[in-house]
Amino acid sequence: MTYRVWALILFLVTAACSWWVGGWAGFRLVEQESLEESFRYSQLVANELKRYRPIPELMAEHPLLESVLKYPQSENLILQANEEMKQMAAIVGSSDVYLMDRTGLTIAANNYQLKSSFIGRVFDFRPYFQDAMRTGKSAVYFALGTTTDVRGLYFSHPVKSATGKVLGVIAVKVQVTELESQWQRPVPFSDAEMVVLDGDGISFLASRPGWLYRDFQSGTEAETSQLDGIDKAKRGNLRYPGRDLAPISVVTLGQPLGVSERSQRIRINDNGGTREYLSVQTPLPQLDWKLQVMVGTQSVLWTRIQFLIGGAVLFLGGFLTWLYLRERYRREAELALRGEQLERRVAERTADLESSNAQLLEEIRQREEAQTELRETQQELIQAAKLAVLGQMSAGLNHEMNQPLTAIQTYARNGRRFLERGTHEMVDANLNEIVTLCDKMAELTRQFKVFARKSEGPPAPLDLRLPIDAALKIISAQEHREGIRIDWRRPDAPVMCHGDLIRIEQVMVNLVANAVQAVESSEQAEITIDIVDQPAHWQCRVRDNGPGLTGDTEQIFEPFFTTKSMKQGLGLGLSISRQIMDALGGRLTGHNRADGPGAEFVLTLNKRGTAE
Repeated sequence: MTYRVWALILFLVTAACSWWVGGWAGFRLVEQESLEESFRYSQLVANELKRYRPIPELMAEHPLLESVLKYPQSENLILQANEEMKQMAAIVGSSDVYLMDRTGLTIAANNYQLKSSFIGRVFDFRPYFQDAMRTGKSAVYFALGTTTDVRGLYFSHPVKSATGKVLGVIAVKVQVTELESQWQRPVPFSDAEMVVLDGDGISFLASRPGWLYRDFQSGTEAETSQLDGIDKAKRGNLRYPGRDLAPISVVTLGQPLGVSERSQRIRINDNGGTREYLSVQTPLPQLDWKLQVMVGTQSVLWTRIQFLIGGAVLFLGGFLTWLYLRERYRREAELALRGEQLERRVAERTADLESSNAQLLEEIRQREEAQTELRETQQELIQAAKLAVLGQMSAGLNHEMNQPLTAIQTYARNGRRFLERGTHEMVDANLNEIVTLCDKMAELTRQFKVFARKSEGPPAPLDLRLPIDAALKIISAQEHREGIRIDWRRPDAPVMCHGDLIRIEQVMVNLVANAVQAVESSEQAEITIDIVDQPAHWQCRVRDNGPGLTGDTEQIFEPFFTTKSMKQGLGLGLSISRQIMDALGGRLTGHNRADGPGAEFVLTLNKRGTAE
């Protein structure tokens, strides 16, 4: 058989064992709880007996009772005895206290004033009277009252003369309502019942009202003789007058494994329903009563299911461990076999390796030459990459230098015109602007070299208004600027941020120049520049009312991407501007305006005092 068949068989065996062990544990748990409840109930009965058993004996010592039994015709003594018993009943908390003579006739009682008084009634048939008269000792009995039809415990004791002669019996009846209120069904189980059976198996206390005054032994004692059955019925009618005492169907199912001899499984058929219980009988102290606690076995099923799940988990864990070890051993065996094969091949190849030393040395020499050529090729590739980067930097520098050169050309032409007119002050002003622009071009070249080396210094405190003012001066010198309105909403207070004057000015020139080119064909060309205060940043927005951006807005920041002609630029301005902003710890974004036509570019810079 394959290991799958063995695994299936082992799983079935594990499941069967788990089911069996679960049943064993479940029944033991149910029995344990049942025994605890039985002990608690039996203690309640013992406490009640200990509480009331000595009371009749103490009452019998009262000299008034002996006098009443000796002189039953004395109405004065009878009245005193009635009042004394009324007081006794109030003191001990009993329902009835009454005195009977030797014939069982009640001559005094605490309820003498009631219509249901016991006075004049004969109770010589009651076992508590007979036992007290026969043994001369205390007796205890449980019965249904013939007068009141109320269940109660009867405690009796003989009243003796000074010579020891039994003159009569005093009895104390205690109702079981207080005791029954404490005998609730077992708390840990929702499907549990409790009955208290007398010597004949008749239930006189039950957690289920329908099981009161029912015969619980008729269905289990198959060998009971017909005569015993007649005596049993007679005793039942005397003890529980007017009750049907119908038998209840109890089927014994045997004793489960793991429980004591006191426990057994039973099935009760009552009112068309069938229930299975674990029954535990406990004899109650000093009486022929039996306490029978019946707990439903449904919890055993859940215990078995839990054990079944646990067994399945254990089996699965063991099975997976076995599979893992099996696979591991198989792989180790394969590795050992391959190791042996490798060692054999190595031994076979050793002789070949000795004879091919010269060939290997030649191959080593060739590989060294190849590595040398590879290193030279790598150096050439690095040099080519450097040249490509320098070409991109040159193209960017050409793009950035074009704008100030145009402004210089404009200032030079204006200076020539002013020179022809003889306005030397204006010529001097234009020359100063040209010098300033040349200085800025030199600074741009220096900044561009720093940017290309990726070695920018840390940002410093800067008033954001200054680079914007400088950028607008460059833009205002261009010829195609005419007819375009630039609305620079300059704040009155300084806008302190972390940045670099020249580099931010370079970015602003790019953005404003792009905006100017975008609105050249617009009828009412307008460019708006403003600064927005954010919690930790400053935002400088450059907006125009041109045609706006087309396609992917992120693509416009890629190198050499442009929608303009070659005369207007190479497509490096926005790419370089974004890299400058990233180096300054800021951010540059662009998108179409939401409030109308045109594009909007946003510079975000950290405020002074915030983390860079």
